[in-house]
Amino acid sequence: MRDINEMLVRRGYLWQSFEIYGGMAGFVDYGPLGNGLRRSLENLWREYFVINERAIEIDTPTIGIEDVFIASGHASSFTDVAIECESCGKIFRADHYIKEKLGIETEETAEFVREVLSTYNLKCECGGRFKDPENFNLMFSTTIGPGKGKPGYLRPETAQGIFINFKRIADYFRDKLPFGVCQIGRAYRNEISPRQGVIRLREFNQAELEYFTHPGNKKHPLFKKYNNLKIPLVDKNDVEHNITLREAVEKGIIAHELLAYFIGKTADFLIRAGIKKELLRFRQHKDDERAHYAVDCWDAEAKTSYGWIEIVGIADRGDYDLTRHKKYSKEDLSIFISYDNPIIRKVKKVIPKMSELGPTFRGKAKKIANALENYSGEIGESIELDVDGERIKVERKFFDVVETEEKIFGERIVPHVIEPSFGLDRITYAILEHSFDKDVVDGEERYVLRLKRWMAPVQVAVLPLLSKEPFTSKAEEIVQILKNSGFFTERDDSGSIGRRYRRYDEIGTPFCVTIDHQTFEDSTVTIRDRDTTEQVRVKIDELPNILRSLLVSERDIKEFGERFR
Repeated sequence: MRDINEMLVRRGYLWQSFEIYGGMAGFVDYGPLGNGLRRSLENLWREYFVINERAIEIDTPTIGIEDVFIASGHASSFTDVAIECESCGKIFRADHYIKEKLGIETEETAEFVREVLSTYNLKCECGGRFKDPENFNLMFSTTIGPGKGKPGYLRPETAQGIFINFKRIADYFRDKLPFGVCQIGRAYRNEISPRQGVIRLREFNQAELEYFTHPGNKKHPLFKKYNNLKIPLVDKNDVEHNITLREAVEKGIIAHELLAYFIGKTADFLIRAGIKKELLRFRQHKDDERAHYAVDCWDAEAKTSYGWIEIVGIADRGDYDLTRHKKYSKEDLSIFISYDNPIIRKVKKVIPKMSELGPTFRGKAKKIANALENYSGEIGESIELDVDGERIKVERKFFDVVETEEKIFGERIVPHVIEPSFGLDRITYAILEHSFDKDVVDGEERYVLRLKRWMAPVQVAVLPLLSKEPFTSKAEEIVQILKNSGFFTERDDSGSIGRRYRRYDEIGTPFCVTIDHQTFEDSTVTIRDRDTTEQVRVKIDELPNILRSLLVSERDIKEFGERFR
């Protein structure tokens, strides 16, 4: 951990935010290489979850009005329990502190934490006693506009911006389920005591897909692509299964095919991005861990020097989100689903008697009559109606009931949501740690970052053998050729050629192109492979096409040129 973290800072992957002012836990800056790697990760994610799904990408504000988070439940229940020391004033997240000191998993309630502190006489690291535990809302609050303004919050997830745009999005898809809506962007959580660098941040990057589907059809036409995939599955009882995804669905370990499809697709994406398959697993949420509205939920976890860390959450959220926003906004967030063949069924209709309603209910009679005509519940000797927020009991003498045949062409439903939510910062760090390696080349130890070629922030380094003319001008000419062809390219003529090779090995650059004496004789250069250190000589005019073929694959460079000795 020490070696990789030192390298990440020194080479420009990750830096401590506000460093010259002493820093602040929970914030990191992406240097030029870290930013390039995360952008490559985002582009790969779009390939998987936007381009190759029936999905679109939108972008919504990172500040939301309070109404949104009251409806979503975040304003009241997005909390952790905090404990503060009476002596030194340090504040800890209670469940993390108790697990670290006692090895106990705690319920996330102030009452339970209070009982644990009392039972075990747990004190602060300084020896001081803790104050009474308090629930702490993790959202950053703000005001919108001058003066008292309108209350608002920095979004704790990107998903709510998707849900509140559902009507517009459904119209875009012409109400044809299923469809997905993606968003990549910043989210904010005011963590009580963040630790472990990029593993727990107060400002972080998410990529989320909300996949809207019919409640009765949780399947995916491309499940066959992943149904035979075997990946370690740890169920809610901590039992590990080494079976295919199809078998996991058939045995009821995974709730349904659609959830299994996204587990398979997520595994495929993570492995292609650079997570080692042998260090990847999917863990099911326990019953007391899973959100009350979730049908099933699985976390993709990567093993790192911090232990197993959650990098993706995949949940069936049911209709919770749309139903909540429907209730609080008073907007209809349902979709009309047409049947392939109309259904004929007998229905009972309520016919209001205006001659009776008028004299009794007077000014309310017309609204009551409309409510009776639209009533679709059980019909007894009386009907209870909601009219302008008032509950009114209407007895049988005020209406008739007739039975008719009705042709039903479809139904209105509130779609269910399957949500794969990706923590881009954690994935980025796990990729870096899984790629970090040491070996010995020419009798010397080297650090090498074995990133997937297509993920590398610097794809090609152009190195003149000597830092003088005509080598430097030829190097610049080749740099421009490669940049014009779309490659992220750097030129370096500082230090010995061996030192420069090591420099680019360490930051993960897959290929170095070297200009040497022979370049001026036959217009050839050498390509050096980061992982094998082998070199081949190729024509300069073939260089862009060869590099393009190499960068999108794992092909051996020896396919493209004569071995250089």
